Amino acid sequence: MRQFGLIGYPLSHSFSQKFFTEKFLQQNIANVSYTNFPIPSMESFGALWKENPNLEGLNVTIPYKKEVIPFLQHSSAVVQEIHACNCIRKFNNELYGYNTDVIGFEKSLLPFLQPHHTHALILGTGGAAAAVRWVLKKLNIQFQLVSRKTNTIEANTELKASLSYDQLPASVIETHTLIINTSPVGMFPNVHEAPPIAYEGITAQHHLYDLVYNPIETLFMKKGLEKGATVQNGLAMLHIQAEESWAIWNAKI
Repeated sequence: MRQFGLIGYPLSHSFSQKFFTEKFLQQNIANVSYTNFPIPSMESFGALWKENPNLEGLNVTIPYKKEVIPFLQHSSAVVQEIHACNCIRKFNNELYGYNTDVIGFEKSLLPFLQPHHTHALILGTGGAAAAVRWVLKKLNIQFQLVSRKTNTIEANTELKASLSYDQLPASVIETHTLIINTSPVGMFPNVHEAPPIAYEGITAQHHLYDLVYNPIETLFMKKGLEKGATVQNGLAMLHIQAEESWAIWNAKI
């Protein structure tokens, strides 16, 4: 049986296993399984492949999208540029890394974009944020990074230029009408949490995109709706990137 799966920790929030299991059933795809592998550290990564000899591919989620890269023998151009991988394929006993988040984010965002969405705030600086930065650059949308701390230690000028949440006045919120939460804040089970921004600066011109998809409507989204903003969660992005992963796992190399 062909085997695929997801690594991350924890995985209580993930819909990927449900998505692929239903896909296999609905499309009559036989002899294929998709399993969650909640590994507590990357030290278990090598053993995972040895213990599952039929494993052909993995999706990668928090917190390993960056940490997994040294284990790859091959990386796509996007992975090399943004240093984040969320899809792995095993071929001839070598691991190939891809990023399908960029496709999922762009395709899911485009229907909501308006001409006035020229400046964005990206909340968080992890692997998902790297995909978001890549897409916004492609779309010529200027962005400001926001993280818990300024001047993160990573050798990346963008990350060093990030603001901390306490440096983010309502005036900055007002002028950045596209706000994307790439952090896990508000994810199940911590559904009563939201990124600590000045929500009083949100207007009907804003679009709030939360990459979190469990719960379906996060507190971040609810606060946006209260101000008349449009909102979306990360479920469409999940579906698109999952289909892209499936295409990669079945493509000829």
